[in-house]
Amino acid sequence: MIRSELVQKLTDENQDLTLQEIEKIVDLFFGEIIDRLAAGGRVELRGFGAFTTRHRDARTGRNPRTGEAVKVQAKRVPYFKPGKEMRERLNAD
Repeated sequence: MIRSELVQKLTDENQDLTLQEIEKIVDLFFGEIIDRLAAGGRVELRGFGAFTTRHRDARTGRNPRTGEAVKVQAKRVPYFKPGKEMRERLNAD
């Protein structure tokens, strides 16, 4: 599902809200997750999972076109850990 499909589904299920209101809600939701992660925090959605960041050390990478060595700076990357309920639903037989 992509963002526009999510907005459309929410609009279909909430006839009392306009498309612009739904888009604002979705933008606010994702924006708050990003802001919390950027501040070094954690976002936990019960039954869904938890978003955190992980630290990646600086390293030497390779340019795939030329094979030339390239310095890659240390950085934080987003990490998602699915919740127990999600794992159970995904693995239900």
